[in-house]
Amino acid sequence: MSEKFDCAVIGTGPAGVSASITLKIRGKNIVLFGSKNLSGKLLKAKVIKNYPGFPLISGSELKDKFLEHLESLQIQITEENIVSIYNMGSYFSILTKENKIYESLSVIIASGVNFKNPYPNEEKFLGHGLSYCATCDGPLFKGKTIAVIAENEGEESEAEFLSDFAEKIYYIPLYKKESFDFSQKIEVIFDEPLSIDGEKNVSSLKLKNHEISVQGIFILRSSISPSQLISGIELEENHIKVDRNMKTNIEGVFASGDITGKPYQYAKACGEGNVAALSVVSYLSNIE
Repeated sequence: MSEKFDCAVIGTGPAGVSASITLKIRGKNIVLFGSKNLSGKLLKAKVIKNYPGFPLISGSELKDKFLEHLESLQIQITEENIVSIYNMGSYFSILTKENKIYESLSVIIASGVNFKNPYPNEEKFLGHGLSYCATCDGPLFKGKTIAVIAENEGEESEAEFLSDFAEKIYYIPLYKKESFDFSQKIEVIFDEPLSIDGEKNVSSLKLKNHEISVQGIFILRSSISPSQLISGIELEENHIKVDRNMKTNIEGVFASGDITGKPYQYAKACGEGNVAALSVVSYLSNIE
């Protein structure tokens, strides 16, 4: 039987780091999903002027301070991308892109706002020919023609993996690159996806200058929107709706940081991460 964590924290920006530190100090068994670089947004910040105790600190310097704090508490970062969170009633099952499953009694979503708006009909066809996980669903498309919409170069290996199953793959990169070293099954199309079409299942992908007939579409992003991450979560202007305790409408699920809305500030994110963690501690004490 797999280990069941007290809390799964999704995101290693200021909110996720803050939440993880508080949970660890409170003696909770946690798993922290994210990057060892912590946050791309933080790394790009040349100078932060309003973070208490660190006047005129750079984002890179603050990242190093965060890492030192995590390491001092022996908090490890699990570098796996979350595909879906399933509410199992008394706990949550968390599926990663690497096809691993983690179980946790509670969840804090602190993944920031890097996600893009879904394509027209994207959510409609999820599970009906549309997938976000090559490892999970690749075998379902054996002998079929599929499209792969890829946000970054790291997804090229995923397309190669899918070529073990699919008869034909149209690869649509959303990044700039002059040449690709793909197998013959994979055709690269430089175009802009507009919408996903079909009746009950996916049957075509409309691009700005093309329309291709496909039986499946894989959209491979570095992050996905909250509504695609966990079914039934309530949003407000594309952010997760929370109360002052960082509770969402789903019992046991909390959110903090930029994902809950403006202002997008590092100090605000850290504060919300702390509040979310303390709310998790209270929640766990009530279900034990």
